[in-house]
Amino acid sequence: MKCRWIPAASTLLLSLLPLSATASDPDPDIELPEPVRAVLALRDVPADSVSIHVADVESGEVVVDWMADTPRNPASTLKLMTTLVALDVLGPAYRWETEVYTFGDVENGRLNGDLLLRGTGDPFLVTERVWQLTRDLRRTGLEFIDGDLLIDDSHFDVGPYDPGAFDRQPLRAYNVAPNALLMNFKVVRYWFTPIHETGGVKIDVDPPLENLAINNRLRLRSAACGGFQRGIAVNANETVDTMTFSGRFPNRCRRYSLARTALSHNAYAYGLFSAMWRANGGRISGGFANVPTPEGAEPIMSFRSRPLGEAISRVNKYSNNVMARQLLYTLSAEVLGAPGTEAGGRQVIEQWLGSKGLPLDSLAMANGAGLSRDARVSARDMSALLTFAWRQPYMPEYLASMALSGLDGTLRDRLRRADLKGKAHLKTGSLDDVAAIAGYLQSRSGRRYVLAVLHNHPDIHRGYGEEVQEALVRWLHER
Repeated sequence: MKCRWIPAASTLLLSLLPLSATASDPDPDIELPEPVRAVLALRDVPADSVSIHVADVESGEVVVDWMADTPRNPASTLKLMTTLVALDVLGPAYRWETEVYTFGDVENGRLNGDLLLRGTGDPFLVTERVWQLTRDLRRTGLEFIDGDLLIDDSHFDVGPYDPGAFDRQPLRAYNVAPNALLMNFKVVRYWFTPIHETGGVKIDVDPPLENLAINNRLRLRSAACGGFQRGIAVNANETVDTMTFSGRFPNRCRRYSLARTALSHNAYAYGLFSAMWRANGGRISGGFANVPTPEGAEPIMSFRSRPLGEAISRVNKYSNNVMARQLLYTLSAEVLGAPGTEAGGRQVIEQWLGSKGLPLDSLAMANGAGLSRDARVSARDMSALLTFAWRQPYMPEYLASMALSGLDGTLRDRLRRADLKGKAHLKTGSLDDVAAIAGYLQSRSGRRYVLAVLHNHPDIHRGYGEEVQEALVRWLHER
């Protein structure tokens, strides 16, 4: 078994191949369920554009085996592999440490020098957690930092990164690069409120970052609250420290929000730390700099992350791309040694698959999150991975990390029919021309099934893929 990584140079070759290129013919003895065929026919979608593998997770009996050996783009269902390997290699109780160092004398709560933060890849160091970090630091008696905030993010080596390379949307949250001191996913939420008296629009920023400038050119228009981004155009300068909002905002909107990335990783960390430090009664006089931690230095405090078992729930239920990539880099750093790299993470996963005897010959990994046009896996191999996971002692943590049908995560508004609510734990995946689901479903009879559906076809992400998936889930639930 060889887990293949497709380098960027192969993108041209892939673009010449249809997404539905067939590796083998379907098993003629296990037909595609009639409800699925009906949806495909209604939407004029060819049956050979979808791969499905369904099996009883206890007995192994195969229920559906349709184009199951065809490698297809799995989109975000690939996160199921990254999180599974992380659970097995690192353990559900694994925690990241963010270390705090002081360089200088501390007298009467004043640090006459610099404060250093060293990150090790905590994927969920969100605003509330940074506030808690600064609160814990204030409890040491420190109040005034008469120097700079030093940042050590050398635990990961990300290398050159273009956030717009995937889809030319560099400000979108899903395109954020990994970083060893990732704070709040490097994302800002902007809230827009119409000011009818002036004809303008108020913009509130969460979290409040003093080093982020807002250029507000929005005006009101007489209209109902609708339209793409409510008519708001978003642009950033080259360093992403000034955001410009322009356009005509509907005056019948009460409030509207957009989330976009801002600043560099280090500038964002400085801005958020400074804001939370002040919120906890502290003060800082300097700027920031990126430096390695001096050898032999001892931290005055270590801030521990939430356990991995909780983190993977954020990854799978809500399909958080940068968190999945943080896991990949962490695997590299922990197993192969720091700094963690994307290539190292892929190597760890390849070695893990080999050690477990999983025959995932169809696998072509990219970044561990599925945000790639190059990733490939077959439905049969995805099903085999999930069947393996079902028999592991950490299965409950893994199962609980997936979205519950009709209840939460990316399935909150799907499969909401009363008899289907809560009956399936699934990971969804969607890219342009890609629709996928994989996970587990309990049928009306009580049998538990593992299923993988990978659909690659032009415009299949525009709702048609979900219709196919729902037809299969409903049919399977009645067994």
